[in-house]
Amino acid sequence: MFYTCGPNEAMVVSGFGRSPPLMIAGGRVFVLPCIQQIQRITLNTLTLNVKSDKVYTRHGVPISVTGIAQVKIQGQNKEMLATACQMFMGKSEGEIANIALETLEGHQRAIIAHLTVEEIYQDRKKFSEQVFKVASSDLVNMGIGVVSYTLKDVHDDQDYLHSLGKARTAQVQKDARIGEAQYKRDAVIREAHAMQEKVSAQYKNEIEMAKAQRDYELKKAAYDVEVNTKKAESEMAYQLQVAKTKQRIEEEKMQVKVVERSQQILLQEQEITRREMELEATVKKPADAERYRLEKLAEANRLQLIMEAEAEAESIRMKGEAEAYALEAKGRAEAEQMTKKAEAFTQYKEGAMVDMLLEKLPLMAEEIARPLAAAHKITMISSGNGEVGAAKLTGEVLDIMTRLPATVEKLTGVNISQVTGGPIRKR
Repeated sequence: MFYTCGPNEAMVVSGFGRSPPLMIAGGRVFVLPCIQQIQRITLNTLTLNVKSDKVYTRHGVPISVTGIAQVKIQGQNKEMLATACQMFMGKSEGEIANIALETLEGHQRAIIAHLTVEEIYQDRKKFSEQVFKVASSDLVNMGIGVVSYTLKDVHDDQDYLHSLGKARTAQVQKDARIGEAQYKRDAVIREAHAMQEKVSAQYKNEIEMAKAQRDYELKKAAYDVEVNTKKAESEMAYQLQVAKTKQRIEEEKMQVKVVERSQQILLQEQEITRREMELEATVKKPADAERYRLEKLAEANRLQLIMEAEAEAESIRMKGEAEAYALEAKGRAEAEQMTKKAEAFTQYKEGAMVDMLLEKLPLMAEEIARPLAAAHKITMISSGNGEVGAAKLTGEVLDIMTRLPATVEKLTGVNISQVTGGPIRKR
């Protein structure tokens, strides 16, 4: 059997062969009697009068708010239609509207509690958008879509809104008085500006007149100067022409003199050239030959001096090498002599030392006698037994006796203490 429904209604067919059930929004469907069942759900738009009485706002002021909402089950959306069928199948439009109304009213009351009276009253659009947004999220879960929501009325029983109106009216009246006073002030200011502009225009006009008079006098004076200049120029033109004529005559005379002078200079230059050629033939060439001869002689002398200097330097170098070789040979001979002496000393010991000491005795006597020759006085002391005591020598003799071992060692290289068996002491 065929069943049909309009666009504002949906049919749900369940039973044999219909799992899940078939949902059709506006159209027709074939149903098998007895084994299949058909149910209908309305898709009409529902108008809800959402009224919230004496709801306390954020500041504790009770107000009553009335809003108008349009809701309907979305038949074109299969998921929302299936959800709506699960929740509202078998319910009437009134029952569906009552469920949606309770949901909208609850959200409306919650939003009122979070706002102030001023926010709700002054910005109704914002309040409507909040209710629409919050309620839509819950109703969609039921398969119902909110088509629109509008805030219809806001009132209270405490004359709070009326007081706000009075305050606003007073504010408007105050603004009107302020605006009127400002307008009058601006009018006075504009009038003063107009008067100032009038006086300024008058002064500017007078200034322009004075400028025009000044420009006239300046131009007249300039014209007079130009006329007088032209007269002076016309008077000076004749004199200038006369002076130019005289100057041209003088220039012609000078030109003649210049030509004559040029001829004289030319003759003098030719004479100078002739004399130069004569001098070059008689003086310059012999002088160049003499100069060349002297330069060659000087170069030969320079080379001779260089060769002599080099020969002298070579001679000095060879002489120095010979002296160095002689010194080296002498040093080697002395070293060899000292080595042999050392070997003799080692071999003969005390005999060699005594021989060397005897060899150097004349030199030692000379060294000892030199300070004695400078002695001024020698005192002899008797012991009282008719014998002459020891001589008391001056300080110089004692010093000489004290330095004797060192002198011997310096002259002979022999330590006298080793020969005599001990140092010489003062007594």
